[in-house]
Amino acid sequence: MNHEPKVILLCGKIASGKTHYAAALREREKAVILSCDALTFALFDGNLGDAHDTMSKRIWQYLYARSLDLLAVGVSVILDWGFWTKADRMAACAFYKSHGIPCELHYVDTPTDVHRQFLAERNRAVQAGKTAESYYVDEGLLEKCEAAFEIPEPDEIDVRYENCPS
Repeated sequence: MNHEPKVILLCGKIASGKTHYAAALREREKAVILSCDALTFALFDGNLGDAHDTMSKRIWQYLYARSLDLLAVGVSVILDWGFWTKADRMAACAFYKSHGIPCELHYVDTPTDVHRQFLAERNRAVQAGKTAESYYVDEGLLEKCEAAFEIPEPDEIDVRYENCPS
């Protein structure tokens, strides 16, 4: 079965379920997941402090280059980065379009009550040492992240995944 490789950008708030969605999508799309958080934890144990924003940009640049390598050999790529701002989403789409690569935006839309539940579960797992690639999200970090998140406009979204587990 031949298919044209593509890029899937995962957009959603912190702890909205993007990584779980990415894992299911990986199987369906036969794609590789590139995660900024996974690389940050592998290299820095998640402890970047004040350097977080600067290093995240550098990691994104590195992963953009690796994604082109994968796409060149026919492998689709899922970018599990959040794409919180419209500017980031537009820049990513423009980058791939400039290389002739199809790009989709999948928005993981999680209701507020479910999102809060996910955050609480994540924080409990982090405190119990049960997760190697997540960090604790306190109220200050949550406020910062929510203030930075721009809900995508309907015309940006190719797939809306409504994360409402039963």
